[in-house]
Amino acid sequence: MPSPLRQFARTATVCVLTATLSISPSLSAQTHVVSPAELHQEAVAATRARQHDLQKVTEFLSSPRAEKALRSVRMDPDRVKTAVATLSDQELAQLASRSAKAQADFAAGALTDRDLIIILVGIAALILIIVAVR
Repeated sequence: MPSPLRQFARTATVCVLTATLSISPSLSAQTHVVSPAELHQEAVAATRARQHDLQKVTEFLSSPRAEKALRSVRMDPDRVKTAVATLSDQELAQLASRSAKAQADFAAGALTDRDLIIILVGIAALILIIVAVR
């Protein structure tokens, strides 16, 4: 037969644990570190940035010179453009900045057709390797 002191200790422990466990979820549900509106804004901003980067790379690969350069090394421009969409956000952002720089250099006359072919082949190979590894 359990002693009255031991039974009192058990009852008190159960009461304290029950109160603690029932209060904690309600308190944590009320306090958020980041509000849902802020999470939504960040998600929208990330989606817009990805779409912008995807558009930059696709425009670069869709230019007549780029398509001609890819075909000259027997790469399918449509396959490369399709593979771009499967890149991660970080990979796509890096590729977009590189393609924008290449376009600017080419427009300024700093790149020849040969340089453009080398850059495009490198970009296309990188895209296809990343897609193949996944």
